Amino acid sequence: MIFLSILILIFIVATILVFRLPGFGRLPSGKRLERMKASPNYKNGSFQNESYTPSIVEGTSMLKVLKEFFFEKKERRKPSTEIPSVKTNLHAIDINKNVLVWFGHSSYYMQLDGKRILVDPVFCGHASPFFFSVKAFAGTEVCAAVDVPEIDLLIITHDHWDHLDHATAKQIQPKVKHVITGLGTGSHLERWGYNNNIITEMDWNEDVSPLPGFKISSIPARHFSGRGLIRNKTLWLSFILESPTKKIFIGGDSGYDKHFAETGKRFGPFDLAIIENGQYNQSWKYIHMLPDEVVKAAKELNAKRVIPVHSGKFALALHAWDEPLKLITENKEAYHLNIITPMIGEVVNLDNENQDFSKWWEGID
Repeated sequence: MIFLSILILIFIVATILVFRLPGFGRLPSGKRLERMKASPNYKNGSFQNESYTPSIVEGTSMLKVLKEFFFEKKERRKPSTEIPSVKTNLHAIDINKNVLVWFGHSSYYMQLDGKRILVDPVFCGHASPFFFSVKAFAGTEVCAAVDVPEIDLLIITHDHWDHLDHATAKQIQPKVKHVITGLGTGSHLERWGYNNNIITEMDWNEDVSPLPGFKISSIPARHFSGRGLIRNKTLWLSFILESPTKKIFIGGDSGYDKHFAETGKRFGPFDLAIIENGQYNQSWKYIHMLPDEVVKAAKELNAKRVIPVHSGKFALALHAWDEPLKLITENKEAYHLNIITPMIGEVVNLDNENQDFSKWWEGID
């Protein structure tokens, strides 16, 4: 009994020490917390979705989901070989060109009207607190923090590990001029060395103008947040980015809900919509869109072009690694949507709506 008690005590102490590691960030406090409490979206000590959003669908349980995830064999969750990619020198791209470069999953770089923008960068090779867990697919790590030029705007949609990486944030910090993110998330960044003066935290349905000629509007998403065991102490968002010549929807993570149609009516049409497509499962459909819902959201947003993200780099769900890309391509042809699927690192010309891209995932098991 004494030995068991000692083991339990060691486990508790070790857990506490792990959650105090810098990568877990820091919960909001002080004036930041007071501003959060004043938000209409913060109730009973945490942020809430607009619609009822359980983590797991009715009729199942977290135990069942965990059993399926860890003990039931799923085919082709990861590619059997290196996936193709392109190594693009970001520093060499003409600053006057409007481009996008996707780095896999939900990380991408944009140049718009002479400004450089980076969204949800994760260059550490894994999407979890531990380097040995949720590792990036072979061939996807073509960009590192050192490859990133000076960034006028760093946009963080929410604080999950696959969207906000401690190591990456630390490494690019000297290059970042301004940060746009949700309420509370600045607490993590401050712990990691960012000056609060360059951090703008937004609630849903707010507008800011961080650069001359640029406007960012925050809109609701249907998701959740948290880097440890405590959820929803920071806000998750989607953004509308308007430059002098472009209007872009930055989706982050979201389950399907009314906000897509509302956003399309209020802000559309868009030159480009960047939408989550991957890491879905029927058991958690409220917080990640299923393939048919991605198409519905794309149509409702009224975008000239759509880039599906949240796939191609990490296996966070049970579907085959290339299933999101296959299904979105089929839907593109069926619904006549202009959905483009660049390779990781490939340059997308945002001024050319007719640019073609290969089905680069084909032939890879």
